[in-house]
Amino acid sequence: MATWLSRVGAASMRRAWFVIIAWVLALGGVLGGALALGPNMQESFDIPGTESQQALDRLSSVFPQVAGSAVQVVYAAPEGEQVEQFRDVIETQVAEIAEIDDIATALGPWDEFAADQISDDGRYAFAQVQFEPSGSSAAPAGVDELVATADAARASGLTVEFGGQAFQATSVPISWVEGLGVLFAGIVLFVTFWSLLAAGLPLITALVGVGITMGGVLAASALVTVSNSAPLMALMIGLAVGIDYALFILSKHRSQLARGMGVIESGSLAVGTAGTAVLFAGLTVIVALTGLLIVGIPFLSVMGIGAAVSVAIAVAAAATLLPAIMALLGERLRPKPGGRAARLAERDVDAQPTLGMRWVTGVAKRPWVAILAVLAVVGVASVPAASLELALPDNGREAQGTTQRMAYDMLQEGFGDGSTGPLVVMADITQVTDIMGVLDELSDDLAEIEGVERIGSAYPDETADTAIVQVIAETGPTDHATAELVQRIRDAAPALEAAHDTPIAVTGATAVQIDVSARLADALLPFGAVVVSLAIVLLMLVFRSILVPITAALGFLGSVLAAFGTVVAVMQWGRGIELLHAEPGPILSFMPVLLMAVLFGLAMDYQMFLVSGMREAYAHGRASDPDRAIDAVRHGFAANARVVTAAALIMFFVFFAFVPEGMAMIKAIALGLAVGVAVDAFLVRMTLIPALMTLMGERAWWLPKWLDRAMPDMDVEGESLGRHRAALAWATDAGGHLALERLRPELGHDEPGSASWTITAPRGAVVRLDGPFADRQRLAHALLGDVGAEGRAHLGGAALPGDVATLRDRIALVDLDGHVESAHQAARSALALRSPFAVGHVLDARAAALVERASSAAGTAIDAAAPLARLAPLERAAVLLAIALERTPSLVWIDAATGAPTGAAALAARLGGDDLTIVTSEPSPEAHGRATLELTPADAAAEERAAEARAAEAARAAAGAASATTSNDDRSTDSGTPSGDLATTGADR
Repeated sequence: MATWLSRVGAASMRRAWFVIIAWVLALGGVLGGALALGPNMQESFDIPGTESQQALDRLSSVFPQVAGSAVQVVYAAPEGEQVEQFRDVIETQVAEIAEIDDIATALGPWDEFAADQISDDGRYAFAQVQFEPSGSSAAPAGVDELVATADAARASGLTVEFGGQAFQATSVPISWVEGLGVLFAGIVLFVTFWSLLAAGLPLITALVGVGITMGGVLAASALVTVSNSAPLMALMIGLAVGIDYALFILSKHRSQLARGMGVIESGSLAVGTAGTAVLFAGLTVIVALTGLLIVGIPFLSVMGIGAAVSVAIAVAAAATLLPAIMALLGERLRPKPGGRAARLAERDVDAQPTLGMRWVTGVAKRPWVAILAVLAVVGVASVPAASLELALPDNGREAQGTTQRMAYDMLQEGFGDGSTGPLVVMADITQVTDIMGVLDELSDDLAEIEGVERIGSAYPDETADTAIVQVIAETGPTDHATAELVQRIRDAAPALEAAHDTPIAVTGATAVQIDVSARLADALLPFGAVVVSLAIVLLMLVFRSILVPITAALGFLGSVLAAFGTVVAVMQWGRGIELLHAEPGPILSFMPVLLMAVLFGLAMDYQMFLVSGMREAYAHGRASDPDRAIDAVRHGFAANARVVTAAALIMFFVFFAFVPEGMAMIKAIALGLAVGVAVDAFLVRMTLIPALMTLMGERAWWLPKWLDRAMPDMDVEGESLGRHRAALAWATDAGGHLALERLRPELGHDEPGSASWTITAPRGAVVRLDGPFADRQRLAHALLGDVGAEGRAHLGGAALPGDVATLRDRIALVDLDGHVESAHQAARSALALRSPFAVGHVLDARAAALVERASSAAGTAIDAAAPLARLAPLERAAVLLAIALERTPSLVWIDAATGAPTGAAALAARLGGDDLTIVTSEPSPEAHGRATLELTPADAAAEERAAEARAAEAARAAAGAASATTSNDDRSTDSGTPSGDLATTGADR
């Protein structure tokens, strides 16, 4: 992965303008599509499978007049007057409303089926309006016409406001306050890089990614139901992770530039190393967000997918757009020699401790103090979480001054809390003869249930199949007591059904929201268990440890509980809530699940960037050092503390900027994320984890050997890229077209074989392959990447292990054994694999041409219909070589269990040309006078002993030269380690 990402980074830098233009076109296209389709944000908190939703779905089909969006037109007479004085004006408006095309019913305060639509003091009244079902939860088309009917009533002195489902916010409010988060992020970036130019790059890439995400979400809202909060969630998360991911890569790039590395080399290496960590971190966030699908709630699934897409785009921008811009800026990003950024990059943290080194050293000296202090703070912050109450937002949480909020307050003042969200009891009256009598009795029984303030309207549909009874609770829609009332009605349903011979079900917007909240509360623990288990598995793969993942997961739980507790204390209890321009109330139902998903990914980011540095320092430390584990904690922490601190501060500022203003439903999420990030980064990851790892010492990195072998190597630290870069440097020094240096294929289970291969061959050479057939086969498959191997190898500069795909393209392995199919069939099958869309007669013609080419090379007519196994050895070799060389490899490997026939190399030379390098197992290969080299396996153990002897001799020679050194320093340069000629070693053997 690291090698592949480094190539992506290098390609982006070499084609910088192409990459930048592609991103700009993508941004313009998505935003243009969003404008063309038109954003259509809507709140839809329905949830399939619940009683309330099933009843609502039935109402849509049998009683559509009450299944559409509901609206209350609320009237308030001037102080000291009665709404009765304005009856004519109100009835006129209700009549106008009933004439609107999209209106199903309009029930005025004085209509026949109206019930208690005038307040006891006579000052307030409301009309109940139902829109036709629209097939979606979008705001009905007739809303603007409905609002326009209030002009005449308002002119008479009445206060007229509108509330209900159709008047929930349909825009995405973004204020200047959210921009402060970006401003603070820019300040943190400047302090991190001490360069305005460098500080602007993460902001640019993040804003481009966020623009694409927002455009995509807004465009999708025209096709699917997208919650009003979904774009804000995508914006908030995409902006935060977009800045952070670019920060990690850019910080690595500038550090390497400060050490003198070239621009392209540094950029590709930064993308390959830091980019690998970014990719893994992004994947953890994406997995956690898409994990919201398991909750089974459509609006939450859409929100999770939108946020996950924003993270994916942020990762892609950091890996491609950022390197492209870095390439254009080139040397201007290199820190000035002697400048603060250069000094920080070159600083010896032991000789000149950084703030991070001083902090972790203090933690390591008193780990128990650090642990107890963190647990105390997190524990106190988590206490309020026990009082968490969940509910979905209603118009009572809308901004002051909006018509829906004013209507809500007027209903509450005139009719009580329950009037703002009445329950609907649906009754199946198909078996009832005295419909109105049964409805009256049912209403009386419902009125007796504890928590019911009164019964509103009760009436049947036109076909007398279904009736509804409106139940007004004593408490508001978001009150926990209302949820208890819904449950009491459902518990009483069997008795009521038996008494009145009519099945009933509780539904309506309030009941649906209560069911959604209950489903989300029930999903919280299972989802938390899935997330924590996932965290342990992922971190176990990354860090090859048992205890590190467990401590990381426990720290994540502490961060989540602290975030929950803070949100409850502020948003539910009201501690300091006036500063946030909000009002206390229940917490948004999906806040806990969403916060857990997002915070999980972010917590794993910090864990990975800090602990991966510790893991690398531990792996590179001396095994004999008793303080190796503690030193690894200190140096790994110090190496990444600065950039992680900057990333956490950026996250905090971006999230917290969404708290003071904007949608009420997003405030709790933003506050929880801001607090969760701060607690997790500064208390858990930068204090608790180093303290725990100091106490665990060597045990922190313990992993059973069987488990280590079974797990894949994630290589988040980019060690494979380092090995590949070293292999490429060796390939340059080794020269030749094909070079092997002590290449030792594995036998299986990571057990190296005994055969070691060394050679350097020029392009077009013939290499005679010797040794047992099994060893030859293992060597061939090691070059193809099918089996692992120790040592080094390259072909035309493509080196193991990172260039396996290139090597497979360049090597043609020709096995001369077996083959029951005919020459024509073999050629046709190979061509069909390479050209799957070619028609039959074209394949037949090309196959015939290959057989004819083989015949020409062999100097004899080859029967195309004869099975290959029955052909003469050279004829069979000619056919198979013609097939293999059709794709123009640079090396052909010819082998058979009994050895290749004499003349096979000559055939390959005639078919492949002068530049083809030939490896063959024939006894005496000749190919038009080309030089022939011998490739014979050596005993690996003997080679190792010889290498150790040479190293010891070199050490003695160096020691002798040092003792004989005089004042003339040049005399000592004649002594050195003996060197071996790799080009002749294999040939001599």
